[in-house]
Amino acid sequence: MEKLLENKSAVITGGARGIGKEIVKLFLENEAVVFIFDLDENEAKKTVEEFGNKFGRNKIFFKNVNVTSEDSVEKGTEEVFNEAGSIDILVNNAGITKDNLSLRMPVEDFKSVIDINLTGSFICSKSCAKYMIKKKEGRIINISSVIGIRGNVGQANYSASKAGLIGLTKTLAREFASRDINVNAVAPGYIETEMTKKINEKYKDKIIEMIPSRKLGTVSDVANAVLFLASGGSSYITGTVIVVDGGMSI
Repeated sequence: MEKLLENKSAVITGGARGIGKEIVKLFLENEAVVFIFDLDENEAKKTVEEFGNKFGRNKIFFKNVNVTSEDSVEKGTEEVFNEAGSIDILVNNAGITKDNLSLRMPVEDFKSVIDINLTGSFICSKSCAKYMIKKKEGRIINISSVIGIRGNVGQANYSASKAGLIGLTKTLAREFASRDINVNAVAPGYIETEMTKKINEKYKDKIIEMIPSRKLGTVSDVANAVLFLASGGSSYITGTVIVVDGGMSI
């Protein structure tokens, strides 16, 4: 079976759990060397231990990086480059939610979600791109959301951050295309994660009614789209958004 990411090094932000962890797993299965940028040290170390035992301890590493801090990100990417010799792939997956109706949402909650979800992706992209430009090759994949396309009640901050990621994706794609750096986004719909497991059943049923395929997606559905965009098969695709939502945004 072909290993799509053999001899590639990847940085995955927020890779300790959920969708990020599944992306880490799929990348490792395809022979990438993976560096997790995360602040959840306990979960990240568990992920490194779990996958290190399975794929090799020389294949997965953890860096305690705060994506909202330029200094922290610069230090992390420099360490990755020194250890791996290149940064071939960046997946901007780190993100948070702080939901509330707009009239009740503290400005601090709006700013903190924008800071992590959007500004953090900009900082990481800017830092990693410097190394990709030297090699004249690279892939940046931003994890947006269907909520950034259609909006959602109580998620003004999250929706704005994910819509902003789409704009960032298209702009960086234009800026980096001449250096053979492809920048794309994946916009998941409602995916079965720890977060969606907490949704009460009545509301979950309403969500499923809005989805033409009549089911929630899986973390594997999202990870497979990311793998495609990270692989050689997507070499002529840049500035696009792959929506993984079962048809919800049609």
